[in-house]
Amino acid sequence: MRESRTLASSAPATAAPSGLSNSGLLRTKIHLAYPRLSAVAGRFWNHPDLAELYPEFLFAVHSMIRSSVPLMEEAAAAARRRLGDDPTAPLLAEYFARHVGEEAGHDDWLLDDLEVLGVPREAVWGRVPSRHVASVVGSCYYWVRHVHPLAVLSYLAVLEGNPPSVEHLDAVQQRTGLPQRAFRTLIKHAHLDPHHRDDLNDLIDHLPLSREHHTLLALSAFHVIEQVSLVLEEVLDAHGR
Repeated sequence: MRESRTLASSAPATAAPSGLSNSGLLRTKIHLAYPRLSAVAGRFWNHPDLAELYPEFLFAVHSMIRSSVPLMEEAAAAARRRLGDDPTAPLLAEYFARHVGEEAGHDDWLLDDLEVLGVPREAVWGRVPSRHVASVVGSCYYWVRHVHPLAVLSYLAVLEGNPPSVEHLDAVQQRTGLPQRAFRTLIKHAHLDPHHRDDLNDLIDHLPLSREHHTLLALSAFHVIEQVSLVLEEVLDAHGR
């Protein structure tokens, strides 16, 4: 079954409905929904047993990151199928194809970090990821296949939009006493993600988005924020049990 063409036929708006830029409007909506995720992230990073929680956190992050490249490949293919009758398709297809190359191998970085902490690679691959991880990624596959691939932009905006700083990670490493090599992936993303965020905002600002597109971006972002919050809460709850 081909993905839905509903949003492709919507008349494009010349600007975001609020008068903000496209990316500014999406960031504003994310900001409104972010307090829950910010609160649970604060509980995690300030937990007195963070050293014990950290491997479980890396497993959860790996469960999501290992799906990012296949998800963007699917989104790129969906965008290419829309070429000729969807004005957003060329920019989306080019962006997803490029970002696949930028994200390739990052899941292997996390496996290296976990090995530093004594967690073998086969143990990571042998575990079943959280249902909330499946919900984060699975919802994106649904949007891509049955609605529009631009929903993946919200997934990226949430996951790459607010990385921990290098200073924060250095402080965590010193406080926990964990090996610095166990923070390799997060430190690399602290350097990379601000550039990825700027590239993503530039793309969103150049897309001819309709009101329906803006609605989809918001729905996708809100769902990702909710489910990532639940992923972190599971990490905390597992330690409590």
